[in-house]
Amino acid sequence: MYKPIESYGVIGDMHSVALVNMDGAIDWCCLPYFDSPSIFAAILDHQKGGSFRIAATQESQHRQMYLPDSNVLVTRFLGSDGVGEVVDFMPVQPAGATKTHEIVRVARAIRGHIRFRLECRPAFDFARRPHRVLLDGRGAIFDSGPQKFALISRFPLHCLGDGVAVDFVLHPGESATFILRQIEDVHARGLLETRLQGEEALHETLQFWRNWLKGCRYQGRWREMVYRSALLLKLLTFQPTGAIVASPTCSLPETIGGERKWDYRYSWIRDAAFTVYAFLRLGFTSEAAAFMSWLEERARQGGAHGPLQVMYGIDGRRELPEVELPHLEGYRGSRPVRIGNAAAEQFQLDIYGELIDTIHLYNKAGSPISYDLWKHLRQMADWVVGHWEKDDDGIWETRGGQQAFVYSKVQCWVALDRVLKIAQERSFPINAERLARERDRIYETIMQRGYHAERASFVQHFGSEAVDAANLIMPLVQFVAPADPRMLGTLERTLEELVSDSLVHRYAIGRGACDGLTGTEGTFNMCTFWLVEALARAGRLDEARFLFEKMLTYANHLGLYGEELGPLGETLGNFPQAFTHIGLIRAAIKLDANLGSEK
Repeated sequence: MYKPIESYGVIGDMHSVALVNMDGAIDWCCLPYFDSPSIFAAILDHQKGGSFRIAATQESQHRQMYLPDSNVLVTRFLGSDGVGEVVDFMPVQPAGATKTHEIVRVARAIRGHIRFRLECRPAFDFARRPHRVLLDGRGAIFDSGPQKFALISRFPLHCLGDGVAVDFVLHPGESATFILRQIEDVHARGLLETRLQGEEALHETLQFWRNWLKGCRYQGRWREMVYRSALLLKLLTFQPTGAIVASPTCSLPETIGGERKWDYRYSWIRDAAFTVYAFLRLGFTSEAAAFMSWLEERARQGGAHGPLQVMYGIDGRRELPEVELPHLEGYRGSRPVRIGNAAAEQFQLDIYGELIDTIHLYNKAGSPISYDLWKHLRQMADWVVGHWEKDDDGIWETRGGQQAFVYSKVQCWVALDRVLKIAQERSFPINAERLARERDRIYETIMQRGYHAERASFVQHFGSEAVDAANLIMPLVQFVAPADPRMLGTLERTLEELVSDSLVHRYAIGRGACDGLTGTEGTFNMCTFWLVEALARAGRLDEARFLFEKMLTYANHLGLYGEELGPLGETLGNFPQAFTHIGLIRAAIKLDANLGSEK
């Protein structure tokens, strides 16, 4: 039985994450890294995928919460005979330390005698690789060959098929710690006799997250939601390299039963740049510095279609072949399940604008960039000059053929504009006259070919009449004034054609917009936050605040968002999604600033 996507919380150690359901089941986890093969994937096939559940057996209501200012998750079981809970986390170790990837689960009896049941059934490599179960000492070992995990337990486990299980009772105030740990040698002496240090690890993990969050300088009206968004973005940062993943899941559908489902466990230049932008606005500069180092290495390598590739593996690899897994039925029967992403081979012009805009902010709010990085930026700018007129696949990674997408052209303008600004601020050597001339030509071209006078709106691509929510970015990047008549017209067309109950579709499929895919999709959460910010910048503060507050009600019980929302407000697409939380942070900061100026 599949559970709502929004019924999950997330824990992690900045190498990977696990999704924990309100019923106490971990139904998704890839270890040791975000883009490693899965060990639990029941969210993609509830029979074959594998799961790890600890739950009270009494009839109870389920609740979840994060311990304050942390990514430590508490799942509670409230019954008439007692209250139990399971505290879940993944210990975070200092950068550079020898990493032991593990999931720690602490079961507790809060009130009454609580009977729990543990069931752990891994399914390695998306249920493609068999494993053997070894019971030994104080736990079990799951050995699939390349991957091995030990489940440490103070209660004797028994085999249940290709997994293990145990029933146990905790008395009031009593707790029991279980650790699922990645290992290399199943014959290591005393492996399962390792002293359980759940409470100590819990204390250290809490301290890590709380100390990190102290660096956040946001003190506005929506602090709780902004803090949760910041904690999630940090969770999606790959500690060893500074790469940032778009989402930790793959193949969760944008419509139930539809073909729109992709693997987001990689680092998109666009998504990462937006994330770094959000970190900088919140005051987290070390994350930005780590990403800059990762970026400089990618720039040295180059891409197949330009100085950069659209996306990379978190270790920097460029090949991400897209493969279908027909043996998995997909979430609620949404076949096919895909891993890898063919969009890595696409041609997307916009990534240079988003990236260089973020570097411009980093140069001012973080640290002055190096001359070596400047040389890469200058190379990117020269490349944009020679390629901006080409059609591309666009921000939405359509699969219906390349077009002259207006959003992509706007970001090409941003790329040249910000390079010129950095050069001026730092007195870096550059052919300013040439870049300025080309920047201005991009601007005039967009105004002539990307604006539809009869519709009084910017459109999706040259020659189109379709509206695209991506164009809401224009005032956010200072391409047009927020109250420019052309932007106000675009806002009105967006509100009329793409907004449903305050929620924003990316584009209207079948109404002049085509993406080469069948079926429909939900509303796109990031676009809703972009609309909020565009309205706020246009001075329509009451309207912007209402939409923002309404959008906050669509977060799940923990303040997390996926990629899209369905007609019943259900979460669709990969979860949780960095894009959405970036939009929330930006909108909250802008609304606070504008509302504060009214006092």
